[in-house]
Amino acid sequence: MVNFQCKEFYDYTDLLQIMKCLRSPGGCPWDREQTHSSIRRNLLEETYETVDAIDRGDSVDLCEELGDVLMQVVFHAAMEEEAGRFAMADVVNGVCQKLVFRHPHVFGTVDVHGSSDEVLVNWEALKRREKGQSSTADAVEAVAHTLPALWRAEKIQSKAAKAGFEWTDKLSALDKLEEEVDELRRAVESGAGVDVPHGIREEAGDVLFVAAKVAQAAGVDPEDALHRACDKFTRRYRLVEEGAGRPLSDYTQEELIALWKQAKEQDNQS
Repeated sequence: MVNFQCKEFYDYTDLLQIMKCLRSPGGCPWDREQTHSSIRRNLLEETYETVDAIDRGDSVDLCEELGDVLMQVVFHAAMEEEAGRFAMADVVNGVCQKLVFRHPHVFGTVDVHGSSDEVLVNWEALKRREKGQSSTADAVEAVAHTLPALWRAEKIQSKAAKAGFEWTDKLSALDKLEEEVDELRRAVESGAGVDVPHGIREEAGDVLFVAAKVAQAAGVDPEDALHRACDKFTRRYRLVEEGAGRPLSDYTQEELIALWKQAKEQDNQS
């Protein structure tokens, strides 16, 4: 047990103290064993749960999930403080310094004439200067590899587009997608019987990358588009399964296609 005074209402300072107690010799054995790597996934999960609460418009859940994300931030900062590298105060100071630096139109003398687009242009330029990125290639390379692949593809192509590396129109990007699909078809046809042919993987990646570009050029978030496609497939698959009189494995491909078309029509009418 540790020396701690329970309260009816806790504040930010209490959160830091609770984390210290949990990580102390008399605290929780599980919390003391954790490392950055062991709880890495937790930070991702809590972030996605926060986004889910936002999408559902649930303020009660959002308040709770934001607390869970904050707890993960405090957890990681506590480990670094124990190692003598930095503390939560340094994290807070760092983000405050960044916000002030990247908002010269608020805290400095830059005039953006009320344009949010101009704010974003300035933000990107200040960010590159802050991170020592001397070229667009540096900025592209700096896009986090841990992002979901479609999201990473969209961010990479967005940064390249801002530097002028862009299709002249959406149809040009669509033509490139058709070209990549043809290359994937040829790779599949020539790779029959091989488990995971390198060529198929490469061409499939090219198709997904260019598809993300087509979406980005059309002003569509490819990550959101794919999530919506997953939701649509899930709805229609349920209709297929519910409309089948026997296990789907007993149906021929032609029968499954017919069931799918029927489910598609039913879904479109609902």
